[in-house]
Amino acid sequence: MNYSMRIENNEPSNETGRMRQAMAAERDPRASRLEDDPFERTPSPGSHTRARDDGNWRQPHVRVVFASNGQGGQPFFRVFGEEPQPRRVYVHKGSIWHFSKTEIEHLFQATLAFSVALAFMSVGGIFGALNSPSAFLMGGLFWMIPAAPAFIVHELAHKVSARHYGCWAEFRASPGGLRFGVILAALLGIVFMAPGAVMVMGNTTKNQFGKIALAGPLSNIMLWVVGLGLISLGLESTEFTYGDNGLLYYWCWVNVGLGAFNMIPFGPLDGRKVKTWSNTVYWIWVSVFAGLVWFNMNLLPSMLG
Repeated sequence: MNYSMRIENNEPSNETGRMRQAMAAERDPRASRLEDDPFERTPSPGSHTRARDDGNWRQPHVRVVFASNGQGGQPFFRVFGEEPQPRRVYVHKGSIWHFSKTEIEHLFQATLAFSVALAFMSVGGIFGALNSPSAFLMGGLFWMIPAAPAFIVHELAHKVSARHYGCWAEFRASPGGLRFGVILAALLGIVFMAPGAVMVMGNTTKNQFGKIALAGPLSNIMLWVVGLGLISLGLESTEFTYGDNGLLYYWCWVNVGLGAFNMIPFGPLDGRKVKTWSNTVYWIWVSVFAGLVWFNMNLLPSMLG
């Protein structure tokens, strides 16, 4: 595509010039003393010269500012890597189960940060961790067993669904979200974290994009069903417990909590994409998660005896 620019020379004609000279000759020279021209007294900036309105065209001066390469303005403390910078992405078109080295590193960072936040939650924050380091470590290990599969399978469901529609898809952690979640858990003993998301690149319809988003919460429901099935078979552990409950109890709660949290129609969460696709589908699955929360609160304890 070619862009062309035509510049018209609007030089005043001879007739116009003679009229201006005649008007200037008739002007009383003392009038300039009575008329204040504010533009004549305006100081010109030191960085550039004043534009002159003499009818002559001048080449415009264009200043191009390039964005920094991400080295400036670094946060004072970085634990989980740098914020991703825009760059060319290699689109892998091979196996649906392909994982790049970068994706594996980001999954590890997000899982580690999520586990640390849960460990702080288990002891009520950083002061509990300082008072009892062993409880902090055991709490992190205990919570990581149900939380890591819930988180990883959730993100992989997005990835597999996107690859099914022919899109490039890889998980990318959010360093800012990880830091915020860990610091919040350390200070208040609660977990609220957006560890990252699966980046999808390709041509998809609104229908397909909504299904890709819904795949994550649905995977958590499937894991909840697995845990409930193991509980119904009497396989709940009575030795490896945290508080009064075993591992499968927390397995059910983690998956329901993670899936329900992602159905919130806000920001980058899955619920916003699902609701954009279909309001009816969104409220159906929100109702399902509300029912699962009620089940965990009222019926799950009775199944454990």
